[in-house]
Amino acid sequence: MAQKKWFAPIEEKTHDIGELDLPKKCLVLDDDEDFVRVMTDFLQTQNWQVHTAKSGVEGLKKIMADDFDLVICDMVMPNLPGDMFYLAVERTRPRLCRRFIFMTGHKGDPKIDAFIRRVGGLMLWKPFQMHELQMAIQSVLRKATRMEESEQTN
Repeated sequence: MAQKKWFAPIEEKTHDIGELDLPKKCLVLDDDEDFVRVMTDFLQTQNWQVHTAKSGVEGLKKIMADDFDLVICDMVMPNLPGDMFYLAVERTRPRLCRRFIFMTGHKGDPKIDAFIRRVGGLMLWKPFQMHELQMAIQSVLRKATRMEESEQTN
């Protein structure tokens, strides 16, 4: 008696769903709620998942609890200004330091200028337009990706 085949042979099938465009995570640190709202709205239209912090201390708690693809940081904030926040991140999550965009309305402040030169940071001067932010994001992410790829090959 011939045996019945209950199951068809397994055929491997693959489906090309293209590149998944998952949102990337961004942390925005600024104590100006209206400004943060505008930035958050813009970043969300660019497929970013936005987390916010009103101070460097609050930002550090978020950095310790989660990983981010980008950090946009105001230089002048209460309870830990941008430069001190950066230095704390440098000690705890150094990989994130290449993913910072700094911003300030204090153009010409020698302390801020010296800090940005020392860390090789990218600065946006407030007020800025959203296309300037988009160009800064692309620049920072390209640079960070190149550095990470270079580290992996060495």
